[in-house]
Amino acid sequence: MAVRWAVEGRGARVGGSDLAVAGGVLAVEAAVALLLPESDVSHRPDLLGWALLAGSSAVLVWRRRAPMWCLLGMVVTVAPYHYLQYVQQAPIVSSMVALFALAVAGPPVRTYVVVPSVVLTMTAVMSTIGKPHAGSEMLQSAGWIVAVAVAGDVVRIHRNYVAAIMERAERAERTREQEAARRVAEERLRIARDLHDLLAHSITLIGVQTSVAAHVLVADPERLDRTAVASALDAIADTCREARAELRTTLRVLRTDGDGPLPDLAGLASLAGAAEAAGARVELAVDVGGEPVPPAVGAAAYRIVQESLTNAVRHTGAAQPLVTVRVGRHGGGLRLEVRDDGGREDLLPAPRADAHRADPHGTDPDRRPEGFGIAGMRERARSVGGTLAAGPCQDGPGFAVTADLPFAADLQGDPR
Repeated sequence: MAVRWAVEGRGARVGGSDLAVAGGVLAVEAAVALLLPESDVSHRPDLLGWALLAGSSAVLVWRRRAPMWCLLGMVVTVAPYHYLQYVQQAPIVSSMVALFALAVAGPPVRTYVVVPSVVLTMTAVMSTIGKPHAGSEMLQSAGWIVAVAVAGDVVRIHRNYVAAIMERAERAERTREQEAARRVAEERLRIARDLHDLLAHSITLIGVQTSVAAHVLVADPERLDRTAVASALDAIADTCREARAELRTTLRVLRTDGDGPLPDLAGLASLAGAAEAAGARVELAVDVGGEPVPPAVGAAAYRIVQESLTNAVRHTGAAQPLVTVRVGRHGGGLRLEVRDDGGREDLLPAPRADAHRADPHGTDPDRRPEGFGIAGMRERARSVGGTLAAGPCQDGPGFAVTADLPFAADLQGDPR
């Protein structure tokens, strides 16, 4: 502990201010030694006295770097100065500065161990100089030593208090920055989900409808079914208009930084119609009873059904899958079940020699990789405190998505 006390504070470097303090203290001590009158037990310093007095001031340049060594150096120089009976009041200034620096550096235990030791040492020295009652007078005048130590400790406490306040302020600022970064990340994720749901759904439907039109044109050009081609092109135009309208709504919400209208269960019929226009067969059953569905839960359900229909159309292509969508009450919330049958194998195109055809029954793990779509559905379910399971059907071909969305968790997140 003594070694730790001695080297504590050595991180500070000796600078110009330290030299200035040591020079100022030496000047004050020299003035005191020259101006105070001599007595029987106190005379002006000779060459050795001036050297000791200068040494007591010189050690102050290390008062911040090594305050304990500074105090010890001061004692080593001041003790013989007093013993040789030079002007006794001269070294008081250097003693006060060294004690103050020690108390400011802390810890307080060291201060209140060293101060009594210094008082006892100086009392012993003063008792040997031959002046009657010198030791008792030293004890009586020890109040200034204690006062200096207390003043230094008060400064130390104040500095620690200010440092603690600054640290708390910096920590609070870091917390605010982290919270802002988290909100930005959440907003980016929400925008990514919106764009994925909108663009993936629309582009998938347009791609399938374009494939149907191309197939009609190429399959039998001499017996061209103009009605089928016109129907496919009309469906593409309708999908483009719907996508443009929804994209405009999304951008309006982002520009105004406000809440726009949330999609709800009433829009499921439109989703089913778009999927049927792309060649799927959709059976939609919605029965939520008389209780209104919270807006956030309804929006999450809409987006999950939208993504499920998009996946069914994308992964079965021209196989005309039968997609069953059931939405109903379950416990204290909403349950969604979206299942496709994998499509009709007799309508699938023949596999090409240079390409691997996707498995229509969902048994190939590469058929439905968990990309952004399924991950986005899970995020939307979690945003309202719900759960979602997606995977190949266990009792037959196809793919199934099941989600449970509790009503009570309506305010837990933004499912947009």
